[in-house]
Amino acid sequence: MHQVIEKITALEKELKDALSFLKIEELETRATEIEAKMQAPDFWNNQVKAQECSKEHGLLRQKIKEWRQFEEDLKYAGELTKVVNDVKDDEEVKELKADVDELEKRYEKLEIQLYLSGKYDTYPVLLSVHAGAGGTDASDWAEMILRMYTRYAEAKGWKVVLQDRSLGEEAGIKSATLRIEGEYTYGFLKEEAGVHRLVRLSPFNTKHTRETSFCLVDIVPEISESEVKIDEEELRIDVFRSGGAGGQAVNKTDSAVRITHLPTGFVVQCQNERSQLQNKEQAMKALLSKLIALQEKLQLKELGDLRGEHVQNSWGNQIRSYVLHPYQMVKDHRTDYETSRVELVLDGDPNELDVFIEKALKKDKKPSSS
Repeated sequence: MHQVIEKITALEKELKDALSFLKIEELETRATEIEAKMQAPDFWNNQVKAQECSKEHGLLRQKIKEWRQFEEDLKYAGELTKVVNDVKDDEEVKELKADVDELEKRYEKLEIQLYLSGKYDTYPVLLSVHAGAGGTDASDWAEMILRMYTRYAEAKGWKVVLQDRSLGEEAGIKSATLRIEGEYTYGFLKEEAGVHRLVRLSPFNTKHTRETSFCLVDIVPEISESEVKIDEEELRIDVFRSGGAGGQAVNKTDSAVRITHLPTGFVVQCQNERSQLQNKEQAMKALLSKLIALQEKLQLKELGDLRGEHVQNSWGNQIRSYVLHPYQMVKDHRTDYETSRVELVLDGDPNELDVFIEKALKKDKKPSSS
């Protein structure tokens, strides 16, 4: 029983600190305020704002419910230690030990929320995959990564839409973009940004030699232009003629747009839309998302603090290796966590990928305070 009491005491301290960090009372006040707004007759007059408000309310209520229920269950377990006899009530003691072990597991899951308090962590994600050097092997690897994240997101119950895909010359893809929306999608997936490395026997050459392929995964929150402003003087905007398949598919006007962010050197372009204005809007949205993602990663207060050296030092670092030959292993280079369950990882099994993500979230050993 002494060990059970020690575990409960430790959990009580952890819970107290967590509720303080979350500012749970302020969250409850905010949820109540939103509920009052939702009762107003004109609440749905602005559909966009109403949906954003409803989403925030749902996330708040879910978070509050989970933490308050845990608090109640932990309190009940603590009260049981005072009435269960350590000698006479053998079965009750066993049951209490099992309950406390379960509470520890529940807290480990809840604790992740402490690391998901960034400004954009609840936002939808634009996840882009780009094949690196390595020819057909790299294109195939990019498609494997795309499949992994698609299956992972679907298994989590998130909404997944393939927005764009460029096929490889012989197999696989050159690049692709997914839009993923769900609970804390950016908060979770931002840890997956970077270079993913594959080592395997190539299925694309006759000698089946051992090859190394690279794939860049780009994770950005979906930001609207109205949320963040960029100084126009920091932008260079070029227009050019969109490419096409020929014939009627060719756009004969300079509708494609390329935007360069001068302080960082980031370049984005869009030629998917028919008008120059639409392409500019999409390109600006992509640029803002990239800048916000880098700002969050570097924990900078202002977008204006971003400079070219930040891009060089922080963008596209190798985060993980997947080895299929001569042994089976997936290793994260930031946390040193590794597993031999390669097939499950590549199949997008949340039980496997969540471990990598959660360890990466916790690598600094303190919750985000952004």
